[in-house]
Amino acid sequence: MSAAVWSPAPVPPSAGRLVAGGISPILAPLLARRGVGDVAEARRYLSPSVDELHDPFLLRGMEEAVARLEEARRRRERVAVVGDYDVDGVSGTALVLAALQACGVEGLPIMPHRMRDGYGLQPIHVEQAYAAGCRVIVTVDCGISSIEAISVSVGLGIDVIVTDHHLPPPGLVLPAIVINPRQASCGYPFAELAGAGLALKLAMAMLVRAGRSVPPAPLLRVACLGTIADLVPLRGENRVIASLGLRALAEARSEGLRALLRVAGVKPPFRAADVGFRLGPRLNAAGRLDHAQKALDLLLSRDPQRAAALADELDGWNRLRRDEERQVVDQAMATFAGTPPGDLPGMLVAWSADWHRGVVGIAAGRLARDLHRPTLLLAQEGDTTTGSGRSIPGVHLHEFLQRWRERLLRFGGHAAAVGLTVRSADLEPLHAEWLRHAIWDPELLVRRYEYELDLRAARAFDVALLTEVRQLEPFGIENPAPLARVSGLRLYGAPRTFGADHVSAIAVGDDGGRVRLVGWRFAPRIHELQGRFDALGHLDWDDFVEAPALRLVDLRPAEPS
Repeated sequence: MSAAVWSPAPVPPSAGRLVAGGISPILAPLLARRGVGDVAEARRYLSPSVDELHDPFLLRGMEEAVARLEEARRRRERVAVVGDYDVDGVSGTALVLAALQACGVEGLPIMPHRMRDGYGLQPIHVEQAYAAGCRVIVTVDCGISSIEAISVSVGLGIDVIVTDHHLPPPGLVLPAIVINPRQASCGYPFAELAGAGLALKLAMAMLVRAGRSVPPAPLLRVACLGTIADLVPLRGENRVIASLGLRALAEARSEGLRALLRVAGVKPPFRAADVGFRLGPRLNAAGRLDHAQKALDLLLSRDPQRAAALADELDGWNRLRRDEERQVVDQAMATFAGTPPGDLPGMLVAWSADWHRGVVGIAAGRLARDLHRPTLLLAQEGDTTTGSGRSIPGVHLHEFLQRWRERLLRFGGHAAAVGLTVRSADLEPLHAEWLRHAIWDPELLVRRYEYELDLRAARAFDVALLTEVRQLEPFGIENPAPLARVSGLRLYGAPRTFGADHVSAIAVGDDGGRVRLVGWRFAPRIHELQGRFDALGHLDWDDFVEAPALRLVDLRPAEPS
């Protein structure tokens, strides 16, 4: 049933030292695989503290940025804040605007419109800022590639402060103050901050320099939204931001956040999955299908009635987003459906004039996961075609596409995700070249699962185990939810199918222990089971029955006992 390779995750030598230091035998190997080498580090990992956040002034450009914003305060200049239209950009923009207000600076939000403007700072935004009397522009989660727009700013006498975590183009020199831990000669100790993380740093630096107290909880509860939703590695500072921010969400006072939590149907204690699958998609939906300004307005709203109306509107856009996404996924899947997995090209590329530009990125992520190939999906709109790509482990998609940069109208991103715009007339020849050069190590194209928990006894799957493993949360990139292998199972009774091929079932192990299985789009595979089988999945909690469950990742016939 499964073409994937299952293998036990290796146990680093440091696991033994952790056990000797009092860390439980369950947690020790999990921590060791996540780079934790000693007991003191383990304690910090399991209980992140705000003290672990680095000094924001270690970021190159921060001193100059804060000085320029202080000058804007003295001169009573307006400051435009231009953020990206995704969760990372919206939450970061909210942080910068709040900090400006607290420091006595008038901030003007300018949110790009995905369909009209495209990604990032554009000349039209500079002209809007100039017309509004702004003499400084701060970008959030964008700007590192906005050479033309920054040149226009210089011509109009507007200073630009770029805060962006995306990879700078090679040899880039911008006539702007740049805060980006990936830029050359930046000695900041953590380079993986999201756009919201950099906005958090700028906000904290402004408040400190202005002599204002820095309450971490209100800042962190907003910064965690972008940090988690943007899929940056959840280690180092990102882990601190995500962990403490999720904890702070339980005490949210913002009417906007309260309304968002209500409409998303999530309750404390909050987990990264709540942001990734409930909160983030609703904030993203505005920028994908309408205008990100509505998501920003929600985060900044202090009026309960206005916040409730905005949250309900975003919820409606999210439902529409799901419909649009399903259409793209179904049609793109159909393009490759007749090809055996082993014969798929090294890169999947598809485009259509019927697809909505706002959802091709998340659809590409779905194909990349399901078909295990780097995937680029694009929406054709007359003379130009715009799309997004998502990669697989081991394939640096931004680096791969970099060689065609001069033939792309717009291009940016990082190893796992890219965005680009091309001339429609160039798409066919580019497609042919991409496929010709997309030759990877064959080992990268084999789906592999390393399981960290080997539960030969089904009785070991219980609340105590789930509670212990959840100490590692929040889960995300570079801190994945541990995979568990449960062996020697048989179905106990008839599975229950719900939704779009989702399934819930009870299995019983050789030792008589029972395991609840929950699988998204696993119904066909569950019904194919014959006899004993092994299951691979994540330990989870089934709210429907209030019991532990194994959220399925893969199934295969059981090995002989």
